[in-house]
Amino acid sequence: MSPVWRNHTGEQRCDPVEIATPSSVAQLRDLVIRAEREGRTVHAAGARHAWSDIALTDGIMVEPDNLAGVEPVAPASLRAGVDAARLVWVGSGTHLRTLNPALEGMGLALVNMGGYDAQTIAGVISTSTHGSGLAYGPFPDAVRSLEVVVSRGRALRIEPADGPTDPTTFDVPELELVQDDERFRAAICGLGTLGLLYRVMLEVREKFWLKEVRTLSTWEKVRGTLTADGVLAGDAHYELFVNPYPEEGGEHRVLVTMRSDAPEPDGLPPDKTERHPLTELESSWHFTGVVLRFLARHFPSLMVGRFDDTLEEMTDDDYTNISYKVFNIGEANALPADSMELGVAVDGRHVEAVDRILEIAAERRKEGIFHTSPFSLRFVAPSKAYASMMYGQPTMMIELIMVTGSRGEMPLLIGYEDALAHLGVRPHWGQINAIEPGQPAAMYPEWGRWMAVETDYNDTGAFDSPFTERVGI
Repeated sequence: MSPVWRNHTGEQRCDPVEIATPSSVAQLRDLVIRAEREGRTVHAAGARHAWSDIALTDGIMVEPDNLAGVEPVAPASLRAGVDAARLVWVGSGTHLRTLNPALEGMGLALVNMGGYDAQTIAGVISTSTHGSGLAYGPFPDAVRSLEVVVSRGRALRIEPADGPTDPTTFDVPELELVQDDERFRAAICGLGTLGLLYRVMLEVREKFWLKEVRTLSTWEKVRGTLTADGVLAGDAHYELFVNPYPEEGGEHRVLVTMRSDAPEPDGLPPDKTERHPLTELESSWHFTGVVLRFLARHFPSLMVGRFDDTLEEMTDDDYTNISYKVFNIGEANALPADSMELGVAVDGRHVEAVDRILEIAAERRKEGIFHTSPFSLRFVAPSKAYASMMYGQPTMMIELIMVTGSRGEMPLLIGYEDALAHLGVRPHWGQINAIEPGQPAAMYPEWGRWMAVETDYNDTGAFDSPFTERVGI
């Protein structure tokens, strides 16, 4: 009997013929060669966190937990002038919640991250996961080198043309060194279809602390400030949490979050400092997941009536801690939620997109269909990765969160995607989306270049999946 694989919400499932847990490059090569010989596909999953079908396969499922670990980069392997002190090798199956304390022990830290730390490093890189702040790119842009097994069992180390590895001294028998800008820009956001990741070389920074300040405003007050030379300028981590429904005065309340570097706190050690006890949605609603889903399904108007109070209870004038504990939003990650995320260029279209979402939420509310959570706005620097939602443009990512099982949930979310298509939105590959064949080529200027690399590295179809068929890869 085939094993059953499910994502974290249980809504995506598949029946792979086998679940494999390799622990070396050699074992990854053997899996690819065996899958090709048997006429099967092979596909890697991460931490089961994707809401989309991107991790599904009816072939061999690779779970990468045994491909984990963090280690410094040997200076002798690098080109002259490359600083090894800010580079680390990270195994593809390393979870962020393991990576962060490991880096802290080395006096280092991720430059930025999203609000969740259970994903694997391969998962966040392959789908272009991100934090917030126009000074910071998504995860693929922290990659300086990656090792991957592609079709026919070829094991490659892929880097830019001026990559960190010294090609004159490179001597790893099981790996071929590929230093090519085009192949690197394709591989760093490979969507799981360019091969099986073994490990990545990340650029990190020195360990640091962040101060988080959360204040209230309204969308109508902040919308005109969201420009590259306005509140988005500088290196602060800036994001918004927006109530889709207006207060009595007609304005939409917004929680404004600013995170910036801070000195190490005096007195109590960082692990004793705490975020405000009324943190995120779960702590302000005081409902179990079962009750929350029941309300979202049957009494959503009761929930949305609490949104303004929820945002007010989340305000905080100072939460300071080691960086990764501030980035992690904590208890909200335990909520029974589904999510769609849409990227739009920060060029005026981003403001238009939010205005349109608010209009749609108001229209659907009259029909008894409610958006059962505030939605977030995060800002990301342009990416060099061809298939990244942020490729080539500063981007605002709109995360449209819904309590799982909300009445009319999927039609509402897909309706947002359709209504904003004319603004050039790029749906997040790993979250709920309705991408169809032909659409990626219209969304991504270098899609042809990405596809050329995919055709080479997946020439046997070993990494095909229901996802690749759906989106036209």
